[in-house]
Amino acid sequence: MVKYLSALFFPFVLVLLFTRVTYHPVTGLILTVALIAASVYKGYTNSLGLIVVDAFSLTLGFWYAKKMMARTRKSA
Repeated sequence: MVKYLSALFFPFVLVLLFTRVTYHPVTGLILTVALIAASVYKGYTNSLGLIVVDAFSLTLGFWYAKKMMARTRKSA
């Protein structure tokens, strides 16, 4: 249960964090996917359900990061 909650929360936050650091949502998404790919390679993500939850969280994070950056550019 903890793995699924972490898979739902952490990719979302990582996409936002990397987007804020790099000022580009696609770069934030790529960096987060690279971290998740490394965790899959090391064996920490061991089921298809976790990968699906990770993908869902990445999608939500990317959507929110694009929305956040549009708001930032609009106010600047």
